[in-house]
Amino acid sequence: MLSIAFAPMFSWPVLAVLAALTIALAGFGLWRRARGTSLRFLTAAVLLATMANPVLVEQERILNKDVVAIVVDESASQKIGERAGQTEEAVTSLTENLQRMRDVDIRVIRAGKPDENRTAPVDGTRLFEDVQRALASVPKNRIGGTFLITDGQVHDAPAEGIKSLVPGPIHTLLTGSPKERDRRLVVENAPRFGLVGKTVEIEVLVRDHNGRGDGDTAQVTIVQHGKQDRVVTIPVGRPQKISLEIDHAGANILQLEASPLAGEITAMNNRTVVQVNGVRERLRVLLVSGEPHPGERVWRNFLKADPSVDLVHFTILRPPEKQDATPVRELSLIAFPIRELFEVKIKEFDLIIFDRYRRRGVLPGIYLENIVRYVEEGGAVLTAAGPAFASSLSLSRSALGDILPGAPTGNVIERGLKPTITESGNRHPVTSELGGAANDAPRWGRWFRQVEATKTRGQTLMNGVGDNPLLILDRIGEGRVAQLLSDHIWLWARGFEGGGPHSEILRRLAHWLMKEPDLEEEDLRAVVEGRNLAIIRRSVSDDLPEVEVTLPSGATKNIALKKTTGGRARGIIPADEVGIYRLNDGTRTAVAAVGNVNPKEFSDMRATPALLAAVATASGGGTHWLENGAPTLRRVRADRKPSGANWMGVVANRDFRVASIRETSMFPALLVLLLGLGALMLAWRREGR
Repeated sequence: MLSIAFAPMFSWPVLAVLAALTIALAGFGLWRRARGTSLRFLTAAVLLATMANPVLVEQERILNKDVVAIVVDESASQKIGERAGQTEEAVTSLTENLQRMRDVDIRVIRAGKPDENRTAPVDGTRLFEDVQRALASVPKNRIGGTFLITDGQVHDAPAEGIKSLVPGPIHTLLTGSPKERDRRLVVENAPRFGLVGKTVEIEVLVRDHNGRGDGDTAQVTIVQHGKQDRVVTIPVGRPQKISLEIDHAGANILQLEASPLAGEITAMNNRTVVQVNGVRERLRVLLVSGEPHPGERVWRNFLKADPSVDLVHFTILRPPEKQDATPVRELSLIAFPIRELFEVKIKEFDLIIFDRYRRRGVLPGIYLENIVRYVEEGGAVLTAAGPAFASSLSLSRSALGDILPGAPTGNVIERGLKPTITESGNRHPVTSELGGAANDAPRWGRWFRQVEATKTRGQTLMNGVGDNPLLILDRIGEGRVAQLLSDHIWLWARGFEGGGPHSEILRRLAHWLMKEPDLEEEDLRAVVEGRNLAIIRRSVSDDLPEVEVTLPSGATKNIALKKTTGGRARGIIPADEVGIYRLNDGTRTAVAAVGNVNPKEFSDMRATPALLAAVATASGGGTHWLENGAPTLRRVRADRKPSGANWMGVVANRDFRVASIRETSMFPALLVLLLGLGALMLAWRREGR
């Protein structure tokens, strides 16, 4: 390419003054009709042109290839149905067609997938962030166009200023079909907390996209603690309240799943999770001491130290067979309300403790049978055995004997012993990882009494003399039973020989009996740890099956767990997707919510051009459904329309880089000399006539 440039010998203002003087003198000469004026003017003009120093510049230009970006949406919604196949076919077709354009540089950008640099997964598909990062090093005047291969569910499309962010036309190639149908289950309102034993109301909404509309109903299945609770029928399109019972303290995870819509593209957004933290209003504990003894104070202090515990404590001072002249009003402040406690209000108690109790006719057999039914229906009983447990007055000889896991042999061992944790106890949450618990020689003080018993069922967590069971736990129906075969735990409370973890054992024991989820011996759960999801499996057995994890996108992974401590095993997976993760180890299920339980990605799974319509209009791009076939591509000038009914254009920017430059002076010195001398000689000749 040729062009003219100037390299003046003097500044342009000086040349301008000289040119003005030259014109003025020439004008004056013409006014006076002086001979040779035109020739003298010509000579001055040559000199002025020489001083301006015009240069002929010849550039060798090389055209830069126009950059065309193919943006591939790899978000979770793109994995539904045939969308992934449509996407790859479109990438192949676009690449082949663009390669036929020799002056095009193709950039394939995989976008919408999790970013490892982010500290948390992103809610929604964010294509334009990835596009801007990928094209940051490309000059804007080289971008010939951008092709988005997506289902249209893009949540970072700019409302305005798209040309400043991504120049050139932005074309959208839509996967899926405009006739798709989808159903979504949304939790409109849910409380964060609820009282244990009470019900809470959760407001849910089933919304159908492209469904039949009003009049439809949906079946919503409610799953609590991995077990189906019930199925309710709710109308589509109208909020509906569902009552749920909070049955334990801590996290109550409720799974809700709506029945699928006929012909819908996916059921991924038909389910959701609600977490309600259960709070106990007051823990009601009934403590019955068979007789006054030093350990009675340990139980009372332990239970009264917890402000959330409402303790009812009775100590039997005089059995019915012991009659003397002491008035009854001097033996107790109130009479022992046997019928009220063990018949009328027995279900109001969360835990019943029998401390060194013996059968002496205080509790008739019918009330002990009530306690058995109370346990079978979900109650909890703890017995701390004294010497009487090995006698004819033992509770094992009553109706309670049917639910107690240890049967006395009749012997009472009265010598020093140090409680030891069994192999099962090392894995059980009640006794695992206790301070000072060494299997061979625990660093605890001694006890001096143990009731010898034979375990008939349940799990032995602690042993005493000769590996005789000391602490046994068992499940009876819906309830739980714990049996402590000694009444000397109070020695630890007094610090004898250094004491022991009595408060920790009693706390864990009480909470296990009251079904606290954190103390379940067989448990499967997932915990979000930064960008990862930690899978924790607790068990008293050595069996460690793989855990199948269903991701929010519907994909599944099998995770092998590694043993840690305290009967636990762990596994880690990246929590890259927002939504609900479901776990299944073959016998137990669990769920975990990462980020928003109703993520934008799954709010509407239908393919749609609506979210990108403004971008297409502002950039001049087109929108095309891939199910209708791939559009044709054209090369268009920058001032022409870049898209049509069934074609999409790539802008020819004609951007270039200069490879070499050659400069040639238009007034070389010899030529200027000859022209100047020739003009002067002609002028002198003219004037000399």
